[in-house]
Amino acid sequence: MPLKDILSLRLYTRVAHLGSFSAAARESGLTQSQVSRMIAELEAGLGARLLSRTTRAVVPTEAGLEFLARMEPILAALDDAENSVRETGELRGLLRIGMPSTMGIRVVIPRLSAFTERHPMLHLELMLEDKWQDMVKEAVDVGIRVGTLPDLSGTARLIGTMRRVIVASPDYLTRHGTPSTPEELERHRIVGGPAGAHVSSWQLEHDGQMASVNLSPQFSTNDTAGALAAAAGGLGIVSTTSWACRLELENGSLVQLLPQWKMAELPVHAYFPMGRTTRLAARAFADFLASELASDPRHFDSSDKR
Repeated sequence: MPLKDILSLRLYTRVAHLGSFSAAARESGLTQSQVSRMIAELEAGLGARLLSRTTRAVVPTEAGLEFLARMEPILAALDDAENSVRETGELRGLLRIGMPSTMGIRVVIPRLSAFTERHPMLHLELMLEDKWQDMVKEAVDVGIRVGTLPDLSGTARLIGTMRRVIVASPDYLTRHGTPSTPEELERHRIVGGPAGAHVSSWQLEHDGQMASVNLSPQFSTNDTAGALAAAAGGLGIVSTTSWACRLELENGSLVQLLPQWKMAELPVHAYFPMGRTTRLAARAFADFLASELASDPRHFDSSDKR
């Protein structure tokens, strides 16, 4: 296949995902007219309209979506073929990563510069969403997930575990008192969040002694940042990961409760929806993130199992 055709296919995938000829042009270093002309030539060669163009948006047609779904794995395979023989170990192409938004913002993005400097020709696209994504449909190469994984058809690798803490705001504790035992938590207002989603109780342990706290949240949210904001605003007590509330603990807007009592740690997995055909770049990113988590023992435990 001529290199020009491969470039046209890559440009089409970027226009389809970005919804913009100008954005794809800026990303590729071409002019908007060049991108538009190459996509038009691609459509003419295929005899099908791939993109619907209006003054407000550029979206794939039904044929364009089908073409996109079939073409992206082929382009990813081409990237991997090139990467496998490149002696420098430098990775190229597009790597699409899915992860919870708060984890992406507070844990992953601040650590990404070392990875991008190592692979300057690799384009990263982070898809931040707390709910579970359809990774095959959205062409995600690797998903980073916290907690127990559902039954999936891909493969997963445990890259670490996250410590959990129980926190509340000083204002809430002034108004409602500070619990000194797990049993006292049941008399307090509870904020339900993703770390405790669909959980009816908290399990705690101290010196071999177990305690179970029945939950009846007065306020719940499916977003970690929202749960932290609710707790910092005095709505109640929340259980979350120590990395998620690190800034709030440091600035005093939240304080840790019952620090001598430990909660079960949450597993962190790198999930590969393509299974054995997972791209080299996706595995390299999982290696990088596992190393980064292991370097921060305050909030993470290294559980690097391949």
